[in-house]
Amino acid sequence: MTVRKNQANLTTAEKKAFVDAVLEVKRLGVYDEFVAAHRLRFALDMNTGIYVGHFGPSFLPWHRKFLIDFENELQKVDASVSIPYWDWTVDNTVGSSLWAPDFLGGTGRPLDDQVMDGPFAYAAGTWPITVQVDSRPFLARNLGYRVPTLPTRAEVDAALALPSYDSAPWRDGSAGFRSALEGSAGYLSMHNRVHTWVWGQMESSVSPNDPVFWVHHAFVDKLWADWHALHPSSAEYLPAGGTVDVIDLNETMPPWTNATPQSVLDHTQFYTYA
Repeated sequence: MTVRKNQANLTTAEKKAFVDAVLEVKRLGVYDEFVAAHRLRFALDMNTGIYVGHFGPSFLPWHRKFLIDFENELQKVDASVSIPYWDWTVDNTVGSSLWAPDFLGGTGRPLDDQVMDGPFAYAAGTWPITVQVDSRPFLARNLGYRVPTLPTRAEVDAALALPSYDSAPWRDGSAGFRSALEGSAGYLSMHNRVHTWVWGQMESSVSPNDPVFWVHHAFVDKLWADWHALHPSSAEYLPAGGTVDVIDLNETMPPWTNATPQSVLDHTQFYTYA
């Protein structure tokens, strides 16, 4: 069984195994397929108003499936690898071990936000940004530039305390856990705030270009699992059926033809969290 660990608790060997697997998936060209899929999904959500991956109830199951598929690709390279999670309520500074040169590398240089250290620096020659929204061929970050702080544990606990997964009208600002966690009640909050805090590609539709995307979303996914454990009698996903422009419990989530929110509700069939 795959076990996802807190990135702060990874051994040096586990960090290297994760990084090496990510680099190999990139070398094979598979990594950029994930970036392109996310860019397309984000554009469709924004432009069609039919919310699948973002801004609606299926935000959490869509990204759960996305992470499962990526984790499967990593494990084709190294069966021991899983996606670690980043608890940004604790590891919340530019000095956190997450940003060390032996893991994800640090913030970008002042000139152009280009990441200069670590395995994903452009100078290393193994991480060209080919699926772009601008002309930058390098990984860019500016940690803490746009917003100075990451979400707090108190904010997370307040979201976890909400008794309902989601509610009508199933949009930004809808009452419930999903909207609070996504940050759609206020763009610079929760999940959304983390993307903005990192900046660079993370603050765009091609956010998976930054490997921190995966460890960020693994924590978001863990919080969904934590919420359900706290509210076992609440529906783990809503709406159940009959809604317009969002994904119901047993409706297919594009681009997959065989994945519904129902199919990924039990995360323990795929992995557990340490």
